[in-house]
Amino acid sequence: MAAKGSEEIREARRREAEILGIGMVTAVGLSARQTAASVRTGIGRLEESYVTDRYGEMLVMGLVDAGELPPLSEELADPDDPGQELSPRQERVARLAGPALLEAIACHVDLHVPAPVRASVPLLLALPEAHPETRQAIGPEMLEILETQTERRFEPELSRTYAQGRAGAFAALDDALDLLGGRDRRVDRLRAPPLVVVGGVDSYLDLGLLYALDGEGRLRTGEVTDGFVPGEGAAFLLLGPPGSAARTGRRAIARITGVGRAHEAGHIYSSEPNRGDGLATAFSTLFERAGGGAPIRNVARVYAGLNGESYWAKEWGVAQIRCAGRFRERLHVRHPADCFGDAGAALGLIMLGLAALDLSRGRIDGDCLVWGGADRGERGAALLAR
Repeated sequence: MAAKGSEEIREARRREAEILGIGMVTAVGLSARQTAASVRTGIGRLEESYVTDRYGEMLVMGLVDAGELPPLSEELADPDDPGQELSPRQERVARLAGPALLEAIACHVDLHVPAPVRASVPLLLALPEAHPETRQAIGPEMLEILETQTERRFEPELSRTYAQGRAGAFAALDDALDLLGGRDRRVDRLRAPPLVVVGGVDSYLDLGLLYALDGEGRLRTGEVTDGFVPGEGAAFLLLGPPGSAARTGRRAIARITGVGRAHEAGHIYSSEPNRGDGLATAFSTLFERAGGGAPIRNVARVYAGLNGESYWAKEWGVAQIRCAGRFRERLHVRHPADCFGDAGAALGLIMLGLAALDLSRGRIDGDCLVWGGADRGERGAALLAR
């Protein structure tokens, strides 16, 4: 029995990771700590944009001032092949992601390598969901674009993208835990990467996408109250296996102790009813992985993927009731989209970073749950601890 218990503990630790670095760019901060300070004090930046809604009113958005972002690199701005020119949305996403990525990896010297040297560290990147009306698609090409923009190189065979919007952070994080623990099928345990970078970047500043969402009645306007404020942002985490911080003489910011994922059949674009099964299943899977199924009431704070649409609040209510044994009676729920709008594929990573910083400063006496859901059904949740 003792041997079996020891093996179970070792197996659980292989599904954990330490957060070693955090980087963010949002409408309320150009760094992780600036964003965290703004969100903690309730500072928001939701302003009228130059885009008009279907009623002719200026659309309120949570945008980063373009003048505060670094310029596009010369290689991307003036490519040798005119056919390689970036779309406006690709350019904006690259400028958002660049400083956040560099901030997250700043503590790790080995990643500061010039082209064409390749690092053994993969980059797992959450990207926007596909929408039929999106004029400027964002896809796997962003891996190479970010390498050029930041002059950093990542492991090409293990790097990948996740076009799952708000749920992409949890899909990427799940794979990161597998990679760090040597559980990924494409690598054996001897080739497990020493570190993994997980990130997310998105921008709703796409006219075709905004007009489509407005036509669907999903954007908050003077005529629509059950809608969301479109935003943008980028966030990245530098992850290492348990004990990696101590081996380099540093302290881990926080620990990822589990990830749960599921699919909701009754998603926003589905004709099936939404019973909240997807998010509830993601929670249950997470808690079983992180705590062996024991109903320990230790979640003291939740960073929720609420964006102003009542749809998500109903799902959260169902999931919270079904997993009530995991939450403390005095539960603090944060929904930072109130400050900077719905940041899409970046929202999950932003919330994970905010939770980690809260834990590192002793602001949370217990565990922190972070969750998010994609428009087309993917759901995800993660548990963080000091």
